[in-house]
Order: sequence, then structure tokens, then C-alpha cells
Amino acid sequence: MSKRWYVVHVYSGMEKSVHKALLERIERAGLQTSFGRILVPSEEVVEVKGGKKSITERRIFPGYVLVEMDLTDETWHLVKNTNRVTGFLGGSGNRPAPISDREVEKILSQMEEGVEKPRPKILFEVGEMVRVKEGPFADFNGNVEDVNYEKSKVRVSVTIFGRATPVELDFGQVEKT
Repeated sequence: MSKRWYVVHVYSGMEKSVHKALLERIERAGLQTSFGRILVPSEEVVEVKGGKKSITERRIFPGYVLVEMDLTDETWHLVKNTNRVTGFLGGSGNRPAPISDREVEKILSQMEEGVEKPRPKILFEVGEMVRVKEGPFADFNGNVEDVNYEKSKVRVSVTIFGRATPVELDFGQVEKT
């Protein structure tokens, strides 16, 4: 039998502990050959706080863990009866449906991309209204003209003395209105 990927629903925020518990239970039961990888889909995001950049991890699918396994009664029971697991996604009660290889590839590439190029936690859109929260233009509102994710900068058109003036600011200096 070839291993397939299944989506396991778990308590939100407990993905890592379920991952660890599954690995321990598989080891104890001696079922290593029936299981492949167990993934908590997450990506790295860049957060700017107080002018400092920090990279944090964000779950792509909070409350879900991906398990690669041969589906047998034994493996199904092992996963289903793990603490903080609420069940499988898809299929019927005791016959969960695997997800397609294409879906798995998409999730894996999204995780890989997040490691290579962490995404900003906040996404800005051109034309969106923002408020400047620090710097010489604090408390001014303006429209986003350009977003540079590489440099974590945003160009905002601020009205000063009745004239629109473009101002380049760090992501941390503006907030969505």
C-alpha cells in the first residue's frame, strides 16, 4: 500500500503538541513503516515592532495537521484516539478521504516559500487608506501609492497644506484605518 496524505482536525493552538504526541504514539506502537511525514503547515512572517524586525511562525491552516500514512484500522485508531485530535477532515466517519497530491504540493511549496522569503504579517494594498502612527507625519491619513515588501516600505500620499505629498514610510509607521 502506498501512503496518502490525510488532514487531521485538532484543537486550535495544539498543532505542535499533537505532532509530538503522534510521533511518540507511532514509536510506541511500532508503526513507523505505516506512517510517513507529519506536518504542521506553517510559514514564516516578518513582523516589525518598535522598529525591530522579527520573524515569527504563522500557521497556514490553524487547527489542522497533515499526516502521511497507510490507512488501516490500526493507524486510523492511533491518530483518532490521540489527545486533542477531533477527527479527520473529509470522507465518512471511519473512512477519511485523502487529499490530492496536487494539494499537498501546493501546501509544501507555500511552506518552502515562507522559509526562503518570509512574508510580512500585514499586507497593504495600493489605494488603501492608512494612518501614520509615528514620525513627522504622525496622525496624518493617506492613500497607499506603492508597497515594497522587499524593504518593508510603503509610499503614502499625505495631504499637507492642501497638497498631496508622497512619503516613504516603514510598515511599522503606518496602520490600516
